[in-house]
Amino acid sequence: MTGRRPDDAHALARAAEEERAVQQALALVGGRTFGPSSGRGAPDERTPPDAAHCSSPHSEPPRGASGSSPEHLPEGAPDTWTDVPPGTPSPAASAPDRASGPSDDLAFEPSDRVSGASDRASGASRASGASRASGASDSSDRAPEPAPPVSPSVSWERARTVAAHVGRSGPPAAIRLPLDRALGHVLAETLDALTDLPPFDTSAMDGWAVAGPGPWAFEGGAGLLAGRDAPARLPDGTAVRIATGARVPAETTAVVRTEHAHADEAKGLVHARRPVATGQDIRPRGQECRSGDPLLPAGTVVTPAVLGLAAAAGYDALPAVPRPRVDILVLGDELLAAGLPRDGLIRDALGPMLAPWLRALGAEVSGPRRLGDDAGALRAAVVGSDADLIVTTGGTASGPVDHVHRVLEDLGAELLVDGVAVRPGHPMLLARLSPGGPCLVGLPGNPLAAVAGLLTLAEPLLAGIAGRPPQDAYRALVHAEVHGHPHDTRLVPVVHRAGRVGGRDHVAPLRYNGPAMLRGIASADGLAVVPPGGVRSGTEVEILDLPWAPATPWTEGCFT
Repeated sequence: MTGRRPDDAHALARAAEEERAVQQALALVGGRTFGPSSGRGAPDERTPPDAAHCSSPHSEPPRGASGSSPEHLPEGAPDTWTDVPPGTPSPAASAPDRASGPSDDLAFEPSDRVSGASDRASGASRASGASRASGASDSSDRAPEPAPPVSPSVSWERARTVAAHVGRSGPPAAIRLPLDRALGHVLAETLDALTDLPPFDTSAMDGWAVAGPGPWAFEGGAGLLAGRDAPARLPDGTAVRIATGARVPAETTAVVRTEHAHADEAKGLVHARRPVATGQDIRPRGQECRSGDPLLPAGTVVTPAVLGLAAAAGYDALPAVPRPRVDILVLGDELLAAGLPRDGLIRDALGPMLAPWLRALGAEVSGPRRLGDDAGALRAAVVGSDADLIVTTGGTASGPVDHVHRVLEDLGAELLVDGVAVRPGHPMLLARLSPGGPCLVGLPGNPLAAVAGLLTLAEPLLAGIAGRPPQDAYRALVHAEVHGHPHDTRLVPVVHRAGRVGGRDHVAPLRYNGPAMLRGIASADGLAVVPPGGVRSGTEVEILDLPWAPATPWTEGCFT
């Protein structure tokens, strides 16, 4: 009996591998959006058993536990994801069709459901095409190469764009707030001046108001003080003492500062020690603005300086956008609210962290409420909330007690983002609970992964709801090689340093940057956005500032 040729055997193996990759991609595509036919959690009948039982792309490491991926290693540890050096793009990240495909288009319509299905479908097509091309041109005895990985998630940039768009999709409400309650809010309307500033000609300095050429005759007395009625006209050749802020008499030529004048008390004359220019040290009426002039546009964050300007311009209250209301729901039976970890239980780190963080982003926060892993309690809390945004922690993966997806499906929510190609934090999600209604952001349960979800989805969403401008993107040199994921963006805690690399300001990555770690982010003032493949030392990377970051050459800080 004639045996099968080696070429035939390898061709069959490649064909089987190709079919397996396609079926896995189809299994991933199924069940990503909610609806009667979604069949979430049930494998496609066509899916081979090994594909049906493979790990979910949204599987999350146990909350509070460190895994074995390089995300958990100190910066500078060997990169076990890929053997390419930092700064070398991965094949998936650099493929032209991946960069320009429709799934990476940042255009977004309100009805879009961004679940990564189109990415996975196109990825499956590319995977099978690559395998076929390899099979047609290679008849060697090499083992078949694995198909390129299929992306289960939307890109980090697109996820942020979607969240910002959803936040801006409705017209912002407007309320009037007294000045002492408006700090940190956003102006709902243009701030127009209600009066001229200054409202009358005033003296900019303590000194002498003089009329005509000197020397000038004067009379004794306290002179003109701030807060008094309009003084009498000043005759030519005379002078009168004047205080800063006092109204300048009509026909005044200039104000001569006290230190620039000599008063001869015996002769009753004032002499100038230097030449006098017409109008010097006089603030004319309307110098800063005229009544009706626009001072600040809608969307301006109310800082202490804005409050001062508003008061000077005649305002007692400001038209402001209400702070977005946020409910925090902490999930997980393994979490303790106090004391030391014990008996398999760990402290809840997210409850104490998220509320002040969300307030720093301009939200009015309720909670946190700790619900455990109880689907019924989660459903009741979501239904009973009147917040603009619900933030949940944990339960976004596919474990036996991960209930967020099932509750959203049961409520008929619209899933807008389901998984993001970012590490840590890829099992995050964004859903709209009803058309034009409130939203829910599901954060992973690991602390740094939750921070990544907060800055990826919650921050741009809240900025849109509150009418705030988006955070300005800027780039900075990174001092040290930063290992990257082969296919996903990484968010790495960094700290700003001044002038230590060739005299240039830069950022330095911090070591403790695993999904379950907070030691790095606690020392950080920003997150570096590291592209797939990583970056070499001296490369510029995008930086996300943290709300409490001090004023630096790159950021002006914030008031909330």
